[in-house]
Amino acid sequence: MILLRRLLGDVLRRQRQRQGRTLREVSSSARVSLGYLSEVERGQKEASSELLSAICDALDVRMSELMREVSDELSLAELAESAAATDAMAVPVRPMLNAVTVAGVPAGRVTIKAPAEAVDVVAA
Repeated sequence: MILLRRLLGDVLRRQRQRQGRTLREVSSSARVSLGYLSEVERGQKEASSELLSAICDALDVRMSELMREVSDELSLAELAESAAATDAMAVPVRPMLNAVTVAGVPAGRVTIKAPAEAVDVVAA
């Protein structure tokens, strides 16, 4: 499951690290406790719009830029999740049984009496 708060926290952390700033500096500037900002960055707390606005101001980043980056991350996560689900639904391949060759029989006139699960018929 994709958690928006985790993606948002990842983007906030990257923004802060790009600027070479510490949690302490940003938390002080945004007037948010260091522990709470840390929990937001780790995706453990859901940030309110007011808190996001204060953090964006402290990082000197427009909220629309932040949300655009979060949206891009969400799109990639959804694609990865969709691809993983498709791979998980792939039909398992059964091992091929011993091959039997029948010669001299006209096509369409072969009858095989065996359980369907035990026989793979491959037209030559």
